[in-house]
Amino acid sequence: MGSIAFTGGGTGGHIYPGLAVAEELKKQPGINYRIFWIGSSSGMDRSIVEEAGIEFFGISSGKLRRYFSLKTIADFFKVAAGFFAAKKILKKQKPCLLFSKGGFVSVPPCAAAASLGIPVYTHESDFSPGLATKLNAHFALHSAGKVFTAYDDTIDFFPQAIRPSVVITGNPVRDIFRNADPKRGRDFLKVDSDARILLVLGGSQGAKEINELVRASLLELTEQYIVVHQTGPGHLWDLNETERYKPFAYIKEELPFVMAAAEIVMGRSGAGIFEWAVCGKPMILIPLTGSGTRGDQTENARYFEKSGAALVLTGEKANAIELIRAVNLLSQDTEKREALAAASLKIGERNGAKIIADTLAEKIKTMGETK
Repeated sequence: MGSIAFTGGGTGGHIYPGLAVAEELKKQPGINYRIFWIGSSSGMDRSIVEEAGIEFFGISSGKLRRYFSLKTIADFFKVAAGFFAAKKILKKQKPCLLFSKGGFVSVPPCAAAASLGIPVYTHESDFSPGLATKLNAHFALHSAGKVFTAYDDTIDFFPQAIRPSVVITGNPVRDIFRNADPKRGRDFLKVDSDARILLVLGGSQGAKEINELVRASLLELTEQYIVVHQTGPGHLWDLNETERYKPFAYIKEELPFVMAAAEIVMGRSGAGIFEWAVCGKPMILIPLTGSGTRGDQTENARYFEKSGAALVLTGEKANAIELIRAVNLLSQDTEKREALAAASLKIGERNGAKIIADTLAEKIKTMGETK
């Protein structure tokens, strides 16, 4: 049996879309290949991937920076070690191709694959490509692979030489989100069938800013909704659960069903917002800003806002008063809420996981025919 390598990690936004592609690839007729994953030896990567039934190989991971820092020196050696570790794994496992979902940990495996003549396929979830994707795109170009993008306009950020290799796919989303039963979500939350739910998500790690906004506006928010709040496992939290407020450190298997039951979803604007779009949810987006980001979440949020799928609170507007105003607007204006839901669902129509899986399967079949 042949094998296919996957790589990516660091956050759920780099892992779950990759798992969505793996899920679709297993459905492809005539593609009976073993899938394995190369990810960070530290963090959440291993547990999420192995729970999905995929063999995992850990390598060291260093952050790639556009600016000088003393940490850059140490991270350089981590990246170099990751490259040689990935190359050793790939030589032994002999995959026919490598699919990357991004993140800093994906660069060494992509470089190693290209150096071994293994075709590299990489996907960018954000509106503009990050440094990891820009590097991986060159490995894809020189190994006869492809670059997949979630947004149509992302192609404009790549050099002319790479653009012929770009395929617009949308963002891969696990199939379970497309047909999630809202009743199961309500049963999990132990709420009535007519309960109005506001789901608050800060990403797989949570978000301090969003947590504090919820704290400052909780009284007003719970007047209209039962607030279901994923606080993040790394955040201390001292707000007690009530009938109108249900905090969770992390919602895992039940998230698709809870989302299906929600009337509105609020949170950051990373790759996860495509899961909300697949479910056709009106969104209130509060993108991550400041020195710790290159502005990608703001770009994503503005795209969804321009498409009519979201209200965006950023900068000075990211405060409790504006949040309460936005929630009240959507709770009281059914027409506005339904318009956002329809626009959201339209964005989620494109099945990125299947488009990517079809492309990979076609490549695998072609490679088999030429042997």
